[in-house]
Amino acid sequence: MTQKTGVVIVAAGSGSRFGDPIPKQYHMLGGKSILAHCIECFARHTDPNLIQVVYNPAHQSWYESATASLGESISLPAPVAGGDTRQQSVLNGLRALAIKAPDSVLIHDAARPGISDDVIDRVTTALKSHSGAIPTLPVADTIKQTDTNGVITRTIPRDSLKRAQTPQGFEFNIILAVHEKFEGQEFTDDAALLEAMGLDVICVAGTTNNDKITHRDDFGRAQSWADFDNKETTHMSQEEYRAGTGFDVHRFAPGDHCILCGVKVPHTARLEGHSDADVGLHTLTDAILGAIGEGDIGQHFPPSDMQWKGAASDIFLKHAADLVRKRDGRIVNVDVTLICERPKIGPHTPAMRQKVAEILEIDVDRVNVKATTTERLGFTGREEGIAAQAAVSIALPIS
Repeated sequence: MTQKTGVVIVAAGSGSRFGDPIPKQYHMLGGKSILAHCIECFARHTDPNLIQVVYNPAHQSWYESATASLGESISLPAPVAGGDTRQQSVLNGLRALAIKAPDSVLIHDAARPGISDDVIDRVTTALKSHSGAIPTLPVADTIKQTDTNGVITRTIPRDSLKRAQTPQGFEFNIILAVHEKFEGQEFTDDAALLEAMGLDVICVAGTTNNDKITHRDDFGRAQSWADFDNKETTHMSQEEYRAGTGFDVHRFAPGDHCILCGVKVPHTARLEGHSDADVGLHTLTDAILGAIGEGDIGQHFPPSDMQWKGAASDIFLKHAADLVRKRDGRIVNVDVTLICERPKIGPHTPAMRQKVAEILEIDVDRVNVKATTTERLGFTGREEGIAAQAAVSIALPIS
């Protein structure tokens, strides 16, 4: 009789230690989201209908974008909401899987995109003779124990110490039962619950590529193995870089604010246009479309189409970013220059950078927004309107 293996991928965290408004599991790595890398690997080992993602419902749009690259053969059940703690999130995922009655389950942190086929095989094989199995790595550094003042009290022998990774595998009924027994209590990982019950958990070999992405430096390390098509050997993906530019102008009209790079800026006038006339996002959209050879904003969102009257321009920019993702590409960086005498842009650039980063789902340090004047020359110098120009860099896989 074939064993059914379920998977719970925990992706509900905010990633506060990563230092970015976009949770790390939704960042792009080698043309795909970190979460998508995890899902694709587990889909090679089990029915995708048994892969249960646990997420934060507030991240719905990020989740949809992150999983957009999955092929038609990977059809997942709807994600379930996580809890206030990782332990509660895992329990929510296990309860969602229970109706499908898997024999065993693999519980994995979405922030470990380097999970490989051989690690999964080692965990599932060990489950044939143990209640639980987890991948681990030996501790290479000397471990010191200190008192509250930081003074060393002893050196801990490291021969028996291991660094735990995921996926952690268990007999399904056992792990569900112990999670429900200890609901509301805090454990550092799922194996610790079985340990508390006196049940055996075996360690199998993990890999350094499977280390968790916690801080920004970890993400930089992960980019060195961005091609995950073959999980048994990792190598640099081959990419080509594209540049795109954009330019746009909007005149002033009666009003009390402008929308610039997605931010409401108080002013004595508004910008006139068919949509919300966000000259910053319009030129950035054109730059991205130009880099991938997809025409301009007017071809995708004709001003003659009344459905775009008054529309928020982040719709246009998200569309351009989605076209990049559909080609397994990634946005490397963007640079926007707003040209006007007034309003003063400088005080608003941090909020503008943040907004653009959220729309494009990239790190804020890959976004620059700046302003300049034309020294009172021309239509911008006469304060008749605002001009903007943008430059972007896009990385696309070489086919």
